[in-house]
Amino acid sequence: MFSKNHDMDMCNGPLFSKILIFALPIMAMNILQLLFNAADIIVVGRFSGRAALAAVGATGALINLIVNVFMGLSVGTVVVVAQDYGAGRISSLSDSVHTSITISIISGLVVMVIGLVFCKPMLVLMGTPEDIVDLSVLYMRIYFLGVPAMMVYNFGAAILRAIGDSRRPMYYLVISGIVNVVLNMFFVIVLHMTVDGVAWATSISQYLSMMLVMICLLRSNGGIRFIPRQMRIDGQKLKEIVRIGLPAGLQGMLFSISNVLIQSAVNSFGSALVAANSASGNLEGLVGTTMNAYYNAAITFSGQNMGAKKYDRIDTIAKICTVLVFATWILLSGAVLLFGRSLLSIYTSDSEVIELGMLRLQVLMIAYFTCGIMNVFPGLTRGMGYSVSPMICTLIGACLMRIVWLKTVFAWYPTVVMLFACYPVTWGLAGLGQVAIFFYARHRIRKSTVPATERGTHTLVGKGAVTHKG
Repeated sequence: MFSKNHDMDMCNGPLFSKILIFALPIMAMNILQLLFNAADIIVVGRFSGRAALAAVGATGALINLIVNVFMGLSVGTVVVVAQDYGAGRISSLSDSVHTSITISIISGLVVMVIGLVFCKPMLVLMGTPEDIVDLSVLYMRIYFLGVPAMMVYNFGAAILRAIGDSRRPMYYLVISGIVNVVLNMFFVIVLHMTVDGVAWATSISQYLSMMLVMICLLRSNGGIRFIPRQMRIDGQKLKEIVRIGLPAGLQGMLFSISNVLIQSAVNSFGSALVAANSASGNLEGLVGTTMNAYYNAAITFSGQNMGAKKYDRIDTIAKICTVLVFATWILLSGAVLLFGRSLLSIYTSDSEVIELGMLRLQVLMIAYFTCGIMNVFPGLTRGMGYSVSPMICTLIGACLMRIVWLKTVFAWYPTVVMLFACYPVTWGLAGLGQVAIFFYARHRIRKSTVPATERGTHTLVGKGAVTHKG
C-alpha cells in the first residue's frame, strides 16, 4: 500500500482524463466526509431531539471561522509542493514537506487553545438561542480537542495531493469515517450521550486519520518522505507557504465571518430554522464538496504546470474544470431538488424543520454553479502563484456584499427567502471577479516570461522572473 508509485505526471499527456482520475477520489473523499458529518447530525437529531440537532448546527460557522485561517496554509503547501515536484527539485521538495508538517502541528495547537477559550463568548455574541447554547459549548470544546489531529491530517493530505496522489487520503478518510459512525452510534444510542457523544467520536476519528497519513509519509520514498529528526521550519519555505496560504486562509476566515453573521440572522428565527439550516446545509454540501474537488484539481494541476513552465496547459485546465462545474450543477442540484424532502426526512421527522430546509435548498440550488466558478478560478490563480487578489475579490464580492445585503435588503424584507438569497447573489458577484483575476494573472505571466518552448531560460514565479503584488 505504501510502496506503490501513487504520484501523477500532470505536465504531460491528456488533461481531461487525468483531471477526472485526480478529482474523483477527492470527490469521493469530500462526499464521504459529508456523509460522516451527516451521521453526526442524523444520530443526534433522531436520538437526542431538535435541541441537540440545532446545537450541533449552530457551531458550524463559528468552527470554520476559528479554523480556516490556519487551514488555509495547507493551500500554500499544495502550491509549493506541486511547484517543487513539477520542477523536479527533490531537496527543495523535502524542505517543503518538513516545514509544512511543523506548521501543521503548531497551528493545530494554537487553534485548539483559541477554540477552548473563546467558544462560549462567541456563541453568545452570535445570539445562539438560550435553549441550545450550553449544548453547543459542550460540543465545541470536545471537538477542538481533535483539531490538532485534523490540522496534521489536512497538511499531510495536501502534500500527497500535490504530487498527484488523491487516493490514499480518501482511503484514510474512509477508515476514520467508519470508526466515527460506529462510535457515534455507540456513544449516543448505547451510552445515551448527546452532543458530547458525537463530538468525542469526531475527535477520536481525527486522530486515527492523522496517524494513517503520517505513517504514509514516514514510509514514502523520495522528496515527500517525512523524517521526524528533520522536522523544522525553513525560513524561505515558510515565506512561500504563508505568501500563498495566508491569503487563502484569510479568504476562508472572511467567508466564515459573513457566514457567522448569516447564522446570527438564522438564530433570530428560532431553533426550528437553526435545525433546518443544519440539515439542508448538509445536503447542499453534497453539491458543494463535489465541486470543491475541481478546486483541488485546479490548484494542483496549475501548480505543477507552473513549476514545469507549461503555461498553455493552464488554459486547458480552466476550460475542463469549468465544464465539470456546470455538469455537476445540473446533475446534483437537480437531484437535491427532486429528492430534497425525502432526504431531509432522514435527518428529522419534524415537518416544520423539513419545510424550512426545503425552502433553503430551493433558493440556493437554482444558481449553485456560481459557487463552483467562484471556487475553481481562485484555485487556478493560486496555482500560478497569485493569492492576494482572489482574497480581495472574495472580501468585496462575497463577504462585504453579504453584510451589505443583510443590512439593506434583508433589513427591509426580513424573510427567510431574503436571508438565503444573499448566497447566490454574492456567489455570482465574486465568481465574475475571480474569472477576471484569472485572466489578469494569465496575462501577467505570459507577458513576464518567455514561451514554454524556450523553457530553462527563466525562473519560476516567486523567484524573480514573475513578480506581483497579488
